[in-house]
Amino acid sequence: MQELKIYNSLTNKKEVFTPLQEGYVGMYVCGPTVYSNVHLGNVRTFISFDLIYRYLLHLDYKVRYVRNITDAGHLTDDNSEDKISTKARLEKLEPMEIVQKYTVDFHKILQKFNLLSPSIEPTATGHILEQIETINTIMDNGLAYEINGSVYFDVLKYNEKENYGILSKRKIEDAIENTRVLDGQSDKKNPQDFSLWKKAGPEHIQRWNSPWSVGFPGWHLECTVMSTKYLGEQFDIHGGGMDLKFPHHECEIAQSQACNHIAPVNYWMHGNMLTMNGKKMSKSTGNSILPNEIFTGDNEHITKAYSASVARFFMLQAHYRSILDFSNDAILASEKGYNRLMEAIDLLPKLTISDTSTFNVKTWKQKCYDAMNDDFNSPVLISHLFEAVKIINLIKDGKESLTQTDLQEFKKVLKDFIFDVLGLEKTEVGENNSDKLSGVVEILIEMRNHARADKDWALSDKIRDELLALGIQLKDGKEGTSFTVN
Repeated sequence: MQELKIYNSLTNKKEVFTPLQEGYVGMYVCGPTVYSNVHLGNVRTFISFDLIYRYLLHLDYKVRYVRNITDAGHLTDDNSEDKISTKARLEKLEPMEIVQKYTVDFHKILQKFNLLSPSIEPTATGHILEQIETINTIMDNGLAYEINGSVYFDVLKYNEKENYGILSKRKIEDAIENTRVLDGQSDKKNPQDFSLWKKAGPEHIQRWNSPWSVGFPGWHLECTVMSTKYLGEQFDIHGGGMDLKFPHHECEIAQSQACNHIAPVNYWMHGNMLTMNGKKMSKSTGNSILPNEIFTGDNEHITKAYSASVARFFMLQAHYRSILDFSNDAILASEKGYNRLMEAIDLLPKLTISDTSTFNVKTWKQKCYDAMNDDFNSPVLISHLFEAVKIINLIKDGKESLTQTDLQEFKKVLKDFIFDVLGLEKTEVGENNSDKLSGVVEILIEMRNHARADKDWALSDKIRDELLALGIQLKDGKEGTSFTVN
């Protein structure tokens, strides 16, 4: 077994990975709140943990991977709106219709990006009873209190013996000093206390019976309940986006400690954010793109459509703990790199064997493993894969050689890392067919351009509509007309 090192957000250093049970890994990753289409930043996080999952499987670990679905609308502790209920009112649907609609979208998008399904995908609404039981346990242990039908976690009392801030490195004293009491928070003992159960107001659609009130569980509670139910009171890896470190993951630790008197997770892992054109992604400013818009090219920030494998490859070219900036130039460069990899894969069956090897396959193979064993360093791995691409072309030109044994090992390692570990897929459409299709569409675009120049709008619209019916979408831009095949 290779020695794997993981960067642990709890200690802020790389540590040798030693699972609680030899040969087995328990991993929990915070899933989406299903009230809208999954955005590209979320997809990046899930691709990062898919890479981690795939590599653990490649190292022959038996992995139980749990990723939840947040389908219960929660109010945050500042009493902001419940996003699921709000979306239900806007779309004039029941909350669970909203949940179903966007859960299906989430799964479809992740399938396009070739993510492996988790071992278990529990929902928050399916574990209301367990959440109520956990609240009772925390209250019995003297670390939660009920006021006016709502239950809060007593952060200050917890901090007398434990460290609320152990993950985020925040000091509770600083939080107290810089916190002011907001309207609607006066029923809490302390502004730092967070909700375990909230009494439902008349406007709150999703509600359940409890010993304290008709209400709903706090957001932080569901992950504590579902992770420990399926992975045990202590498990190996807990992952999520950097934005969840505080307060969500900090609260998870506190809740687990309050219930089970043991640190719940050995290795905390956090993926970094995705920006766009050097700025934070934001729908309000228009600086955003949805996954489906990448596949269709229907977004002003890109000049053409890109396959899901190209977009996945683009994301894996940055380390999961690094900020990644999306731009048309960046993904266009990734497409060229992806195509180079696939062209090299096509050449593999055509390579001839030799009596001697001029390239050290074992050394190269070890470098690939060393990269992934160094906290899943996919960009360094990819650099070694491009070294292999260079060798493939040199063998084809007769400037390098491999014996039969070395060539077989070379092919296996290359395919294992490209397809099994990185999770890339190869487009099955043949190059000749693709070229012929492009040629035909270009002729029709030229005919449409002439029709538009002659102001024959009927013919212009007919060409566009007929192509669209065949799944070919035209996109008019400053540099001319491009097309995408759906």
